[in-house]
Amino acid sequence: MAEITDKLGHWLDRSDRLLRPVEDSMNLVAALAIMFLMLLGVVQIVLRARWLFNAPIFGYIDLIELVMPALAILGFAYCQREGVHIRMDILIRRFEGRLLWAVEAFTTFFTMVIIGLIVRYSWVFFHDAYTSGDSTSDAELLVWPTRLMVPVALGVCVLRLVIQLGGSLRLAVSPDLKPVGVVVAKDVAAQAQEEIREVLGEGGEK
Repeated sequence: MAEITDKLGHWLDRSDRLLRPVEDSMNLVAALAIMFLMLLGVVQIVLRARWLFNAPIFGYIDLIELVMPALAILGFAYCQREGVHIRMDILIRRFEGRLLWAVEAFTTFFTMVIIGLIVRYSWVFFHDAYTSGDSTSDAELLVWPTRLMVPVALGVCVLRLVIQLGGSLRLAVSPDLKPVGVVVAKDVAAQAQEEIREVLGEGGEK
């Protein structure tokens, strides 16, 4: 594996290492949110059974409304880092060298602009909910913590896109350098092998 020899590469690598724990933690919270909703659903079914307790959870729908954004948005930056969002890999794989990374830089910049706008306006929605004390209709739970998740999670994604944009521009100028902070497209066989290793664990057979 080639070493990182340029200053931009070192900066991107350092930034990538700093951002990874944040993305991993947010993705873990999203996974815990999924587990919470599953357990909450089981408890709701048991409690509302007429032959058992006939006592459904008060504000059950409100809780789902508040937790749902966590599993929908907190893993966004992690997925962007791993390249598991919907991508036009069939088209991009036709490019090579500078052209490939120039296309990646263009699409990354375009994505960054769109998400940046979403961050801007989602912050407005959060601020309005915070200042007005907006709450859910049934249990009257405050909604601003949930609305805050959107600009925060997408803000982290913007930071990831900045790293990827820098990495793509770096390789567009010098495609022979070691890729840093970018999504490297994998063929079907390599992706299948990686998924097998994830299932088996680090100590599994390769």
